[in-house]
Amino acid sequence: MARYTGPKSKIARKFGEAIFGDDKSFEKKNYPPGMHGQNRRRGKKSEYSVQLMEKQKAKYTYGILERQFRNIFANAKRKRRRYW
Repeated sequence: MARYTGPKSKIARKFGEAIFGDDKSFEKKNYPPGMHGQNRRRGKKSEYSVQLMEKQKAKYTYGILERQFRNIFANAKRKRRRYW
């Protein structure tokens, strides 16, 4: 399976939230990963960017790929829950 097996603290730093639980390295380095992470010159994010980040967060949290995520979403959309 092509699941992400890399460092989880890097992903948490990418999103700026501890999505995998408590992490000491995330607390120490509270800036984005990469060569230019400490500069913090990132502008305002667009609405599309915010939505994409939330989707990516959900994918990393559950450890699934794009097609699996799409199929799960389609099945949930197809099923209509009725609360009687």
